[in-house]
This record gives sequence, C-alpha cells and structure tokens, in this order.
Amino acid sequence: MLNIGIIGYGGMGSYHHRELIKKEDGVQVVGAYDIKKERLDAAKNAGLTIYESLSDLLSDKTIDAVLIATPNDVHKELAIQAMTSGKHVICEKPAMMSTEELDDVILVSNETGQVFMVHQNRRWDNDFLIIQDMYQKKPIGELFQIESRVHGANGIPGDWRHLEKHGGGMLLDWGVHLLDQLLFMVDSPVKEVSADLSYVLGDEVDDGFIAYITFENGVKALVEVGTTNFVKLPRWYVKGLEGTAVIDDWDLSGRIVKQTGEIDHHNLVPIKAGQGLTKTMSPPSEDATTTLPIVEAAAEYDGFYKNFYDVVVNHATPIVKNEEVRNVLALIENIFEVSK
Repeated sequence: MLNIGIIGYGGMGSYHHRELIKKEDGVQVVGAYDIKKERLDAAKNAGLTIYESLSDLLSDKTIDAVLIATPNDVHKELAIQAMTSGKHVICEKPAMMSTEELDDVILVSNETGQVFMVHQNRRWDNDFLIIQDMYQKKPIGELFQIESRVHGANGIPGDWRHLEKHGGGMLLDWGVHLLDQLLFMVDSPVKEVSADLSYVLGDEVDDGFIAYITFENGVKALVEVGTTNFVKLPRWYVKGLEGTAVIDDWDLSGRIVKQTGEIDHHNLVPIKAGQGLTKTMSPPSEDATTTLPIVEAAAEYDGFYKNFYDVVVNHATPIVKNEEVRNVLALIENIFEVSK
C-alpha cells in the first residue's frame, strides 16, 4: 500500500481523497498539508493526519508519495522539493507554467529516481472513450474532422483562476484537458495551429478560446472552451468518410448517422430553404443512411491510480507519459503565441 500525502486540500485535493484514491488500487491518503487553516480543519475532520508545515509532511518517512493540488505557479517548486525529499509525485494539471519548468522537473525526477506523473484524468471520461473508439475502430470510416467543446455561462471561477501569475485562464484550466485528449487520440504530429483567445469578460486571463489544429495525417480539429455560452454546442461533433456522430453532453446523449447506401445525386429532391430552393442541402433518402445510438466504450488501459501504483512498485509504463504532457504544454504555448 502506497501512503499519499496531499499538498493543497482544496476543491481538487479533497475530491481526490473522497472520490479517486481507492485502497483497491494499492494507494491510500493518510495526511494533508494546506496553507489555509480551514482546509487543514477539513482534512482533520476527514480523518487525515494534518501537518503544520510542508517540511513536516516531506520529512514523514511513512509518506511514499504526494499529490500536488495547488495553484499552478507553485507546482514546480513543490514537485522538486518533494522528489529531493524522497517522495514520488502526482501533480494536478496543468503540470507546469511552461515546458521549461517541466523540463527542470523531469530532470530532477530522472536524477532522484522518483516518479513524477501528471493527473490527466480526462483520458478516462466516457464521452472521450467513445470518440477514441470511433477514431480507432472506424465505424463511420476514417475520421477527418473532430470538434471538441466545453461550454458554460458562469465566467471564470471566482478564485486564483482569474490571475495570470497563478496560471489562470481557460486555456490552462480546461484547454489542457481537451488538448491532451486530442493528442492522446490522434497519433500524428501537429502540422499547423491557429487560435483566438477571448477576453470579453475583462479579466487579465482568457475566459475562453478557439483553436484550429491540423495534423500531418490530414485530420483537422477544432477545440473550443467558452464561459459565456448560455446555449451550448455539442461536446463532440465528428465527421468520418461514412457518417457523422454527435455527443451532446457528458450524459452521453447523441446519435450516429451512418451512410448505408449510395446517394443518388441525379434524383435529389429540392427542399425550400428560406426564400429559395436547394438540392445540395436536402436530406439523403431514407435508404441511404441509418441512425444509430451512441454506444459506451471502455478504457483499454488501467485507471490512473492503479497505473501509478504499478509504475512505482512494478516499474510499469505510465499511461500519462511525461513526454506527452510536454507535448500538450508545447501546444498550449503555441496557441498563446499564434493568438497574438
């Protein structure tokens, strides 16, 4: 059993404790440290040992690993302190503020022999697993266009995520998830990127963005995060050479429309469209397509914490590799640059 100490027992740190870290995976939370007294009290009430200082936690020889769940700007400092103190590290995303910071942390991981893994948890989201399965198994043919969106209307959460110095903004908060999913799924180098960041709410960090990404294998992707969307667009919209699929939201509502027969281009019946007629936009005949339900897909890899245990104890291959994390950070840096 690996004993984990949480650094930062806020919303995410406490969520890991309540919902994600399970003894059946070989890991358990035994303690926590936070700079806020009320969060230490919450950890104590949850049955954890609390530490009055970071050094107290890091000097506890019963702690095998730490989870860093703090604002982004202190991830590097905390990760290096923990690894040089003999602790393995799980880090919330985004891993670091830059690829340069991540390179420094990976160097320390290699020098100390301590595991450093980033919690890119959205690789296990059910909606993503469905799209990943479509990409790999091609039920609607080769996917050539992938649109991935997360929309809300509450603005940026009212905490450190408003502040640039702490690594706030939606590209680093939600973009890191959607981009990680995309790069994990599409096994091809990025060829071209364009992007637009939104600052309409007046914060010093972006309140949303749209990025257009072209891969060398020809796949094109649109990734969008919005916090001013009172009407949401679908979570996923993908086009294949033999059909189209849409997943509306995390409840997995949606449908697949698959081409099952030849489209008779010579006998299309025009429809009225506004003040005109169109054959181009008329629906295919009933025998040319079929509508199918969205079918759930299972991950073909272990859960995050089970994998973390195996990496530490059995020297297994990490599901979230540090070079993959670096590729996502490099893409984020590219999006910031091209958006200017």
